[in-house]
Amino acid sequence: MTPFDFKFASNPVVYFGAGKFKVLPRLINGFGPHVLLVTGADSFKKNNRFQWLLKAFKNSPTQVYFFFVQSEPSPELIDEIVRTYHDKQIHVVVAIGGGSVLDTGKAVSAMLTRKEPVSTYLEGVGTKPYAGKKISFIAVPTTAGTGSEATQNAVLTCVGENGFKKSLRHETLVPDIAVVDPELTLSCPPDITAACGMDAVTQLIESYVSVNASPMTDSLALGGLSVLGDALLRSVVTDPTDLDARTRMCYGSYVSGLTLANAGLGAVHGFAAVIGGHFSIPHGVICGTLVAQVTQKNIKTLIRKDPKSKFLVKYATLGKVLGKSNSTDTLENAGLLSDLLMEWTKSIKIPLLGHFGVTGKDVDKIVSATAQKSNPVTLTPRDLKDILNTRI
Repeated sequence: MTPFDFKFASNPVVYFGAGKFKVLPRLINGFGPHVLLVTGADSFKKNNRFQWLLKAFKNSPTQVYFFFVQSEPSPELIDEIVRTYHDKQIHVVVAIGGGSVLDTGKAVSAMLTRKEPVSTYLEGVGTKPYAGKKISFIAVPTTAGTGSEATQNAVLTCVGENGFKKSLRHETLVPDIAVVDPELTLSCPPDITAACGMDAVTQLIESYVSVNASPMTDSLALGGLSVLGDALLRSVVTDPTDLDARTRMCYGSYVSGLTLANAGLGAVHGFAAVIGGHFSIPHGVICGTLVAQVTQKNIKTLIRKDPKSKFLVKYATLGKVLGKSNSTDTLENAGLLSDLLMEWTKSIKIPLLGHFGVTGKDVDKIVSATAQKSNPVTLTPRDLKDILNTRI
């Protein structure tokens, strides 16, 4: 198999750019009169665009049903929504919000066609394969981070002693339409902007150095990081109203969804799947607090085991691009990437895991359950423990 032998999944249609939210009523009307609108509990309801959207349907036959999401979706939440709206003959599900809202809408669009609980089809939990039938789905992100508007899975969370983060996955679950309007992210608070932004950065980096990367995902990931550049710092630290920075963040986030869906992710997201199931910590915070340390450990391991590795060259390429380096030295540029991520983590004040109750006593349990996914190098349990201990 050559590098140019790959499969690639993406949205049939994406509307990207400031003001694109205005196309939403027309798009919704194209599916039918019964609409289920899934949004966040507070933020979008307080936005004047919510009232504008309702007015757009005031004199039309469109029947809009609502569900407001307050946290990361659980299997029980999906089942509750499906029970409520299963007999409403919904023609299209529209999710407007952050990654949790989009994942909720995505899972509901799938399960409205089924009678079983969603856990029946969850990876690593259920007993049946999900066949892919769904209600049409439109994703409208209001944060720049998860890239869920471009992915083929909905992540569901059960927090607790035996908790988990598992996916309902099928290539048909890629949203039929993504409407990405950077203006919707302007009111996003700094802490959420920071966490979501670091999630997007993590996804772009991990998919770029993934063992399953292809020329297509490489091109998109490198291009996404090039566009994103210093936009994260500009959005969080310099000027939250900077629409150019917000636009670049949204582009990076959308592309990260495309690349993760097609190349896979690495050890950071391996950690996140475990930690997020046991502690109530925002996914972006977990990724943001660990990405610099995992990147540094990967680079050091590659230098020790395989200094001519193509993955080390890739890390160096990212360092050269993000650090605007003129150096041609691989080790120098790879180190620059590691240092830059450390600096970003500090500058935008990503909290430690200990802030959410993770302690040294939890490290062994987390490490024993962590899968390294498509990480470019196999890290030892000692490596994984070192990473966690630096961020508790």
